Amino acid sequence: MGQIIFLRHGQAKNNTDRVLAGRTEGIPLTDVGIKQAGHTAELLEHMNISAIYSSPIQRAKHTAEIVGKHNSVDVTIDDRLIELDMGKFTGLPYHEIINSHGNVFMKFYNGELEIAHNGVETFSEVKKRVLGIVEHVIEKHEDQNVVLVTHMDPIKAMLSTIIDISPTNLYELIIANASLNIFRETDQKFSLSGLNVMHPSRFDQDW
Repeated sequence: MGQIIFLRHGQAKNNTDRVLAGRTEGIPLTDVGIKQAGHTAELLEHMNISAIYSSPIQRAKHTAEIVGKHNSVDVTIDDRLIELDMGKFTGLPYHEIINSHGNVFMKFYNGELEIAHNGVETFSEVKKRVLGIVEHVIEKHEDQNVVLVTHMDPIKAMLSTIIDISPTNLYELIIANASLNIFRETDQKFSLSGLNVMHPSRFDQDW
């Protein structure tokens, strides 16, 4: 029995600026995000981590490096953990997208065609690639605990693969920066054992 531990990257500049960054490079963690990653690295000390895989995007990779250094585990980059391709919406402020196209986030979870027509990766495509890396990790690291450092929607994709969760609930669910989301695997079957796990001091703060 092993655990697949999805870790969302720490707070980054696109989060504070409320901009849909997508796969844009050169967007760093904030000072707060670096501290968040450090706290999460300490939490992971107690979880017997065997491997760390990360999205290639800077904010995720930096988070993974902080966790890896603290726990003496090397980081492997895997493109299947990358952020969504946001197509024509890349780099735009949230409010501007919503004003011009309505609630595109809900449309994304609903699988509406408008999403793909604007060049955005579909939710079904995200689910497929995330399940691909999970299956790879299970095969390579049997009965071990592995950390996958990624972004909010790849984590939601994993959640929706094992839980019957509505598009509305997916939209309303916030996966906190630098939180752990833990899935237990037994004989190719998954159960959720932790959602938004983080240092207790963070629960009275904005995520």
